[in-house]
Amino acid sequence: MSLLHPQRLFPADPTTRAITQSLYDGIKHLPIVSPHGHTDPRWFADNQAFTDPTSLLIQPDHYVFRMLCSQGIRLEDLGIKTRDGAAIASDPRRIWQILASHWTLFRGTPSRMWLDHVFAEVFGIDEVLSPATANAIYEHIDAQLHTPAFLPRALLERFNIEVIATTESPIDGMEHHLKLAADPWQINAHGRKRVITAYRPDPVVDPEFDGFVANLKKFGDITAEDTFSWRGYLQAHRIQRAHFKQLGATSTDHGHPSARTADLADADIEQLFALVSSGKADAASAELFRAQMLTEMAKMSIDDGLVMQIHPGSWRNHSKPMLARFGRDKGFDIPRGTEYTAALKPLLDKLGMDPRLSIILFTLDETSYSRELAPLAGVYPSLKLGPAWWFFDAPEGMRRFRELTTETAGFANTVGFNDDTRAFLSIPARHDVARRVDCAYLARLVAEHRITEPEAHELAHDLTYRLAKRAYQL
Repeated sequence: MSLLHPQRLFPADPTTRAITQSLYDGIKHLPIVSPHGHTDPRWFADNQAFTDPTSLLIQPDHYVFRMLCSQGIRLEDLGIKTRDGAAIASDPRRIWQILASHWTLFRGTPSRMWLDHVFAEVFGIDEVLSPATANAIYEHIDAQLHTPAFLPRALLERFNIEVIATTESPIDGMEHHLKLAADPWQINAHGRKRVITAYRPDPVVDPEFDGFVANLKKFGDITAEDTFSWRGYLQAHRIQRAHFKQLGATSTDHGHPSARTADLADADIEQLFALVSSGKADAASAELFRAQMLTEMAKMSIDDGLVMQIHPGSWRNHSKPMLARFGRDKGFDIPRGTEYTAALKPLLDKLGMDPRLSIILFTLDETSYSRELAPLAGVYPSLKLGPAWWFFDAPEGMRRFRELTTETAGFANTVGFNDDTRAFLSIPARHDVARRVDCAYLARLVAEHRITEPEAHELAHDLTYRLAKRAYQL
């Protein structure tokens, strides 16, 4: 039995399915552009073999361990590291058996579709994972991971990934990107960098980020600027943004709790910065500072050309006990309602019509697509819509995105697809799902005589490849 049906996610109607097949055949082999993600640059800089199937396919994938945790499985039993170094499960085969024993939990989820794609397309496996097949599948994957064909660089080339962006903060060590910069492999056949970075300044922009004041000091040490003065702080950002650009960055990324922006007077900004840099800001002051910093980052983007990405609307680390035990990114991030029209107005009033500014907006609140985001992106030249993201990075979420945004923003005001993942081997699977869903949507428009089939083929190419390259200046 094959794990993957060749027409998965295609419409059931034979006429529309045939159009979908034709569209998909025209774009399925296009290169992957991965302009925003969280893979480890060490993989590509050092090009060492992945250790084992568990550390590659389970532990980095929060979609997997969230589902298992929802059924009472402790993260410690999955080998997820704790902050305090407490004993955790260390036998990767036993952890793999846990996944296999609970494989039925993933029926109908995107995780199941992605992992089936990895098993079938990457490792040549046709058996369904189960307690009975788990050991044989583990052995098969483990053996392949220790061959040259499965080294990170070989996989990047095999997956036809033209460019992949990682995400680093201004206080991260950039040694892996510096190592790549000196390596001839880093430049592809088109003379472009294969692995680039993106500027994520949250640790030194968010006063509620763990260790914010200590982060400011480190920021100053790295840039040789006085980051406890407003002018020095802004200059430190300019220095690091320029450094990131040298390492290939074309974008910044901002994971704020809300989309709020502000345009304060200079004296008010300096007074606010003095408060937050002292570590004494309350929640309201912290939110106002984040709001002002989105406007400041937009000003810098006009100067240096970096594209802004704004990812608001996540209640990060919702579980205090899990945050305390495991640290950031393990504390159950949860979507929340997000307002954009009023929140973005101060920034848009000041800079929204500047042709040099490019902002890509994301949301975890689908109700805002047709009400706010599509109308905003459908008129402001500085705005584009990021794809269905995170909890909506699934066939149904992608379909809803197209249905709710196309009528107002069209296709040209969107930016293709972002995989936004730490799970390296799932990248081709995620892009394949997006390509199939988009082709099915376009096929419906053709079948309803709303666009012609030649137009649909051109749009399929745009949504798969051209829009991402254009939006991210690649």
